[in-house]
Amino acid sequence: MPGQSRLQPGVGRRVVRAALVLVLSHGASLALAQRAPVSPDHAWHGVGEAKIEADARNLTNAKLNFDSEKTYSLPELIDLAESHNPGTRVAWERARAQAAAWGIARSELYPTVAAAALAGVDREQTYLTDRFFRQTIGDFQVALNLNYTIFDFGARAGRINAAKAQSLAANFAFNDTHRNVIYRVEQAYYQLLNAAGQEDAARANLSNAQAVQQAAEERLNNGLATLPDVLEARSATAQAEYELQSVLGTEQIAAGNLATVLGTSATTTIHVQPLNELAIPESVDESVDVAINRALAQRPDLMQQVADVRSANARVKEARAAYYPSLSFTASPTPQSLYGMQQQFPWGHTAGLVGGMAFNLNWTVFDGGARKNRLLQTEANVHSAEAQVNGSRDQIANEVWTAYSNLNTALRQRQAATALLEAASRSYDAALESYNYGLRNLLDVTAAQRTLAQARSTDVLARTQILTSLADLAFRNGDAIQPGVRSPRP
Repeated sequence: MPGQSRLQPGVGRRVVRAALVLVLSHGASLALAQRAPVSPDHAWHGVGEAKIEADARNLTNAKLNFDSEKTYSLPELIDLAESHNPGTRVAWERARAQAAAWGIARSELYPTVAAAALAGVDREQTYLTDRFFRQTIGDFQVALNLNYTIFDFGARAGRINAAKAQSLAANFAFNDTHRNVIYRVEQAYYQLLNAAGQEDAARANLSNAQAVQQAAEERLNNGLATLPDVLEARSATAQAEYELQSVLGTEQIAAGNLATVLGTSATTTIHVQPLNELAIPESVDESVDVAINRALAQRPDLMQQVADVRSANARVKEARAAYYPSLSFTASPTPQSLYGMQQQFPWGHTAGLVGGMAFNLNWTVFDGGARKNRLLQTEANVHSAEAQVNGSRDQIANEVWTAYSNLNTALRQRQAATALLEAASRSYDAALESYNYGLRNLLDVTAAQRTLAQARSTDVLARTQILTSLADLAFRNGDAIQPGVRSPRP
């Protein structure tokens, strides 16, 4: 045809073949991208994996800036953890989402209004008598639709109360996250203090072993000791050095654990308040019954379960409302403007308010037992939630009892450890002095040295165990997150 280009013979077929090859190759690449490995011992690499890996590397978190010259106390570390630990952020966002869900449920108390602006032009041929007339009609209108539930015998109230209880449960879960974060910081902090104290004890033990070795070598040079005695002393020194290196490794791990709990890299160096600057209590001021009652009144995880019971009861109310009718009101006012023209006639116009309103009464007469079973289901959920609360109360009481007993045990062990350290120190000093005068043999000195080393380690462990037990009791009581109750921190 004139004005149209024509393809040369064979060109069209080549273009079609090229397009077909492109489509097939693209489809084959997609198929290969989704193909599973030939055997389970091969890794599965697919399209987009490199981008996901790059995104994972680029994910960054707000870094904590620690002052290398500052010594951080436990309350300061807890404040940092509560602000930067990812767990608190997750629980906070969940609580916000549940609060929004409560707001969505409350919106059922109000009417809904929807508006739509409509405009259109229709042109058609209208047949009148013996001929057709062209007719054009323009329609401009604003449609409004209002819906409101007048009453539903408590169905909305049940949904709103359930959402409110779930919002409270999310708040308690958020508080419980803080309780766990505080406890983890305390445990990591005291583990680091214990490791640092064990380092001091190990260095003191190494110093004692070197002193014994020096005394043995001096006596050997003076002909007052034998070579086996010196070898035994050197062996004790090597053992003390080995134990020191083991303690240093444990201390590095404890420092990494504390940094991780705070929400920063494990390689971050943090200087903390040492153990010898902390006050160690000597007794418990309250009875175990008081501690148990306080735990049952303020544990956030228990309050969360009680909120779940309220939510389950609200769902029962909603399920019972399904047996009764609901009445709703609907109104749809629509302001309208029409323009029209027919062939051989001028434009015409009309405007007005059209629409309607209605009351709708809905009542499900028969549903095959769905309402009955739904009600039974919600009632069973209530009984299950109540049983879970009762079980948790018993578990919490047992946790407080155990923590209280562990604290009393730690206090008694501290007294024994103090007496052991004093006796072991005096025994070692006396044994070394007697050895220098030739009144004791080297085996007595090394035995006293090992006893002193164990006593030092036990004393450090006993002190940190009291602090750890105090933190555990505060955790079981839920004291750490109460603004008016201070946990027994040093």
